This record gives sequence, C-alpha cells and structure tokens, in this order.
Amino acid sequence: MNIRVGFGYDVHTFALGRELWLGGIKIEHSLGLLGHSDADVLIHALCDALLGAANLRDIGFHFPDTSNEYKNIDSKILLFETMKLLRQKGYEFGNADCTVCAEEPKLNPHIPAMQKCLSEVMGVDSDAISIKATTSEKMGFVGRKEGIAVYATVLISKI
Repeated sequence: MNIRVGFGYDVHTFALGRELWLGGIKIEHSLGLLGHSDADVLIHALCDALLGAANLRDIGFHFPDTSNEYKNIDSKILLFETMKLLRQKGYEFGNADCTVCAEEPKLNPHIPAMQKCLSEVMGVDSDAISIKATTSEKMGFVGRKEGIAVYATVLISKI
C-alpha cells in the first residue's frame, strides 16, 4: 500500500468589515479574516496538506491570489477542486488532523459543524476529520489577536 503524509500551514490577519469563515462555516464575530478569497484559513491549510501529500505543489499554484477568478471565492470550492486533483492522481483521503490557533472567538462549539461541512465537501466520513482549537497563550500575533493560524496534517493512500 502506498501511503503519504502531507502538512499544511496557513495564517490570515483579522480585518474589519469581513465575515469570519472557518472550516466552511460562517462564525459570528466582530472581525473576519483578510484574504483574496473568503480567507478560510482552515480550508487553506487543509488544501495545502492534501496537495503536498500528493506532490501537487500548493494552493497558490493551483488557485493564485493574483487571479480575478478566485477573488472572494468560497474556499469550499477550492477544497472540492483539490479533492478532484487528488483523486485524478489516483489518491484517496485517509484522515486529517487540524489545529486552529486563535485567541478568539471560542471555536469548540463550532467544531462539529465544521467537521460535517468539510466531510460533505470532500466526500468523506466526518469521523476522518479531526479539528482541535487552541490559543497561543497570548504570545505572538495570534496571542495579540491579530489573526488566526492553522496547522493541518493529512494521510492519503494510492487507490
């Protein structure tokens, strides 16, 4: 069996006048995240992990932030297209382990909805998507409430 591991990391700064999208769901908060797309930092890290595991480069290569085609795009579309690329290369998703680093808002109540949304977009079982939330103990840009960072690890296998 040919299995591969991928790692993804992404950060976005908070911005006024933007909606906060995380894990494919809208979360009520006074600030959103700044980005060319909807700035869903969790989906972006997950896409990078998937693409990296299959040696398909990175999210910026496939969906450049210099293209008007992706301006304000729903990141769920990027994840769906990433899964298509993965499967076209003969791989299938095994599982993901994602860690969201944010001082605010509190994310634990939203995790089941994120897992459900991501699993539907990806066409996988929601039990295969682990999402954890943590803080930076008030250290660094996350600790100063300037933005959110996400780490994602995935396992894929050749079918």
